[in-house]
Amino acid sequence: MTPNEADRVALSPVTADHFPVLLDWLRQPHIREWWGEPEIELGQIRDMIEGRDTTRPFVIELEGRPVGYIQYWFLADNRDGIDQWVDELPADTVGVDLIIGAKDLLSRGIGSTAVKLMVRHLLETGRRNIIIDPDPKNTRAVRAYEKAGFQPVPHLAGRTGDYLIMQYDTNNETDT
Repeated sequence: MTPNEADRVALSPVTADHFPVLLDWLRQPHIREWWGEPEIELGQIRDMIEGRDTTRPFVIELEGRPVGYIQYWFLADNRDGIDQWVDELPADTVGVDLIIGAKDLLSRGIGSTAVKLMVRHLLETGRRNIIIDPDPKNTRAVRAYEKAGFQPVPHLAGRTGDYLIMQYDTNNETDT
């Protein structure tokens, strides 16, 4: 994605009006491969916008059109039921997750650009410990996150099951 194309990507908070498109995306095979049951995932997003979950959900827009979903969540609010390795991360860590809705929009830089926008927002609000946790077999996602400034956390390698824990390198702040 060229710099001019990057200007066309924006994030906006999820509303109930987004539920039909979110459910459609969550049902897509390229998303089902990495995410859970669509109705359960949508229920969790509903909990977020209704205040029963502290995770913050956003729609990724390309030229004003919804094309994906991105969220950030607070590690401190999600320690129960997560593997022990999370205790090795700072309590103020935030995690980021995302999907690109239409398969034909994959590998066009939209995900990397959206992650960079989210990182910029998190840095501006004082967050410094930012992680993302793709499945290591999702090489497309791993490459996108590396482009956005994330690197695997070496001391967690091989200890996190189906997750590759990648942390944002704050030395990249001038790049976001």
